[in-house]
Amino acid sequence: MSVEILNDLPYGAAGKFLLFLDLYRPDPLPAEPLPVVIYIHGGGWRQGDKALSRPPMLVESGRYIVACINYRLSDQAIFPAQLHDCKAAVRWLRANAQRYGIDGRRIGTWGYSAGGHLAALLGATGGAAELEGACGSPEHSSAVQAVVAVAAPSDLSRMGGWHDEPDSPEALLVGGPLSERSDLVQQANPLRYVAATTPPFLLIHGEDDDTVPLSQSQLLYAALLEAGATASFVRMARSGHNFGLSSPHFSLITSRIQTFFDTYLAGN
Repeated sequence: MSVEILNDLPYGAAGKFLLFLDLYRPDPLPAEPLPVVIYIHGGGWRQGDKALSRPPMLVESGRYIVACINYRLSDQAIFPAQLHDCKAAVRWLRANAQRYGIDGRRIGTWGYSAGGHLAALLGATGGAAELEGACGSPEHSSAVQAVVAVAAPSDLSRMGGWHDEPDSPEALLVGGPLSERSDLVQQANPLRYVAATTPPFLLIHGEDDDTVPLSQSQLLYAALLEAGATASFVRMARSGHNFGLSSPHFSLITSRIQTFFDTYLAGN
């Protein structure tokens, strides 16, 4: 199926920063509105761009629209600015659902590494008013209905090793050494917000990941199950942090993600 790409749609403004997303839609677009999946790029919260996100395979199935978003990086603003931007994107998509053929009742999110951390937070904080932020369509909900978090941090205080250094990506995210920013670190942990009402999660992590420890997904998975939420955990043997096209696991991972969203978002 052909894919239509709508580039650089403005979804909000945060101070001097304009926020943009790219929308990928099946072409032709079906008459019935489709669920939308928000893809959040990685890059240690410090780099990366929506333009580097490959058009996800979900669109080619003809059953989804995908939004690839930019968000403020940690050299532009510290946490929770990044989460505020992700929530603004959800609200904007709901506000403009009819215009773009979206079913605003069915919004999922999928992220890798730092993007997986933000996707997990987005899923776990749907009812946290203090984390909404002020930009973009405030009359709409920022709750999502399904979450895929790949190689994602879940508790910044338990990453260990070089992650505790004062110039680590985590320290740059919260604006200082983790030991001196403990309140903000806890605010940035998806683990803090897990509840029985948390939407279904799919966690994917490489067993040999030396960038984000496997234990980060293990902690989140255990917390989701303990809370009574729906969760699946895929551990990839003999796999590190990279799950791009060069990974031998790429096809398996994309298949699992497709099946997950088919089950919890498309309703198939």
